[in-house]
Amino acid sequence: MTERCDIAIAGGGPVGAALAIAFSAAGWAVCLVERRAEPGAGADPRPIALSHGSRLVLERLGAWADLAQATPIERVHVSQCGGYGRVDIAPEDAGVPALGYVTDYDALRAALEARLAASPVKVLWGAGVTGATADADAVRIETDGAGALEARLLAMADGAAHAAGGLPQREHDYGQCAVTAIIDAPGAMRGHAWERFTSGGPIALLPFRDRLALVWTLPAAAAAGMAELGDADFLARLQQSFGHMAGEFRAATPRRVYPLKLRYLTRVVAPREVAVGNAAQTLHPVAGQGFNLGLRDAWELARAAGEPPGDPGAADRLAAYAAARRVDRWGTMGFTHLLIEAFGSALPLAAGVRGAGLALLAGMPFAKKFVARRMIFGARG
Repeated sequence: MTERCDIAIAGGGPVGAALAIAFSAAGWAVCLVERRAEPGAGADPRPIALSHGSRLVLERLGAWADLAQATPIERVHVSQCGGYGRVDIAPEDAGVPALGYVTDYDALRAALEARLAASPVKVLWGAGVTGATADADAVRIETDGAGALEARLLAMADGAAHAAGGLPQREHDYGQCAVTAIIDAPGAMRGHAWERFTSGGPIALLPFRDRLALVWTLPAAAAAGMAELGDADFLARLQQSFGHMAGEFRAATPRRVYPLKLRYLTRVVAPREVAVGNAAQTLHPVAGQGFNLGLRDAWELARAAGEPPGDPGAADRLAAYAAARRVDRWGTMGFTHLLIEAFGSALPLAAGVRGAGLALLAGMPFAKKFVARRMIFGARG
């Protein structure tokens, strides 16, 4: 028997769940297809940075109340190791109460799943979208665990789901991995975050409860070896690379390693199909923009779809959505890619050029405000 709905969503991670809640609140009948067998399955305790713009979206979806313990980011320090130039960004520079917040992925997912459970969204657990065929009026969707679906729009929010729509993808392998851990640094200033560019790759330290969340980008071979070091050796290497701006590093949780690639679709819409979040683009973690960009995708798509009794998968609506997201999407991808290419360069004079750029930004309040608000709100900033 074929399940019918207005909108089917492939992927029940935070972006897919947020999209389902937003569509449902507008009055659409929504089916969410999620590979995990049940809510809460597949623990993922990694910290995640939410911009103030993301907080506003989560408040509108009713999910922020469950994230009230998220750690606010009250100041961001950006600098390079072995060169001059530094930028400090505070909430007043962007006109917001906090630059962002740090929570863990499981808490974010649980908050959104609680809102899903309280909504009319039908969640099909333990299934994945394997194919889709669109015609003028509907899209027919095959799954590997929930039978067939028919909808007027298929929104792909799963990083692997775009293959069902055959949308063209490009990929850039940075040859790097992210080493993540939670660090004890008793002398660190509370609420402060650091982005430190080093010869090996950027080191991000984010305030996370009373500790620091580490994302250390390294060449792939070096990352594997670094993650296998004992705690004392690992902390010594980290301290040597980062310096003492955040105090003395005292302890670290077991390390995790994630390969880093830029993957993106050259177009995000097809007849009655659209890709958002990780299905549309996966970014380098520098500056923490990936999830925030994906959440903006979801919010803007729900706005573009309108309300019943219209057609959420109409070609003109999808085209308008793609056009509206173009500047934010390509701008954010380009910005994060440029940071890695520019600050990773070992060319002569590169450190001086980077330092001059940081010093110039620090001395121009209007430019600092522009950059900060773009990072927080995207193109609408």
